[in-house]
Amino acid sequence: MWWFQQGLCILPVALVLWTAATFIFAYVTAVVLRHVDPLVPYISDTGTVAPERCVFGIMLDMSAFLGIATMYVRYKQVQALTDEEESKLHKLNVLGLVLGWTSSFGMCIVANFQVPIDLKPLFSMHLVGAILTFGVGALYILVQRLVSLYMQPHVHGKSIFWVRLSIGVWTFASIISMFVSSVIMYSSLPGVDVAHKLHWIPGETGYIPHIISTISEWSLALSFISFFLRYIRDFQKITLRAEADLKSNHMNDSPHYSVTTPVNQSETSPLLAGGI
Repeated sequence: MWWFQQGLCILPVALVLWTAATFIFAYVTAVVLRHVDPLVPYISDTGTVAPERCVFGIMLDMSAFLGIATMYVRYKQVQALTDEEESKLHKLNVLGLVLGWTSSFGMCIVANFQVPIDLKPLFSMHLVGAILTFGVGALYILVQRLVSLYMQPHVHGKSIFWVRLSIGVWTFASIISMFVSSVIMYSSLPGVDVAHKLHWIPGETGYIPHIISTISEWSLALSFISFFLRYIRDFQKITLRAEADLKSNHMNDSPHYSVTTPVNQSETSPLLAGGI
């Protein structure tokens, strides 16, 4: 059995690889077609112009779906490892699931409300999606750090907590850097449609804050990817199984078929496991 076939670690592996492939594909395509500058464009700018815009949206929707599945498995894992009397941990676990799914929904908004130059009103919805994705996603990382804190040392060691704490600091530092540099950039370019400015000339007004902002955004995305990489080891220790609870021995509504015979209700099969 390969390492990525152990337990459910295929979920975070797929999430990380697929999301990274989404960013790389959009970036390479946009640069080759000269739709953006090669030097660190905004992630959203690489999915602004067709044809990369279309594929970027589809791939990002799939990342959102993988994120929902991964966060749900994490929720079930913490739930299984937590005693019923640990109410604080249970509440944090539920809060984490809500925040995680909200962040994934924000990713869907980003994917489907892109910012093409000919549809400027979509920028507000795209901005809402970005705030949900990165802002609420950062809160999800914070909650998971607290979950790791309360689960030590009886579930895992301190090393996991410190790693997640470091990633959390990295995430919030990137958010602050991106926010401050973006405010400076917009304030230094009054009257300029910065949201739809895809090409920048070194030395022009606002160029340095722009570069700092874009680097911060890529750093923020990388911190999210690094966070979910940490789930791989955890997910190797868990499997989910689907149980078919049969209420009848047929699929017909006619009374002619209402014959009562013993029904095998013990059928179980792996939802995702090493055998796939």
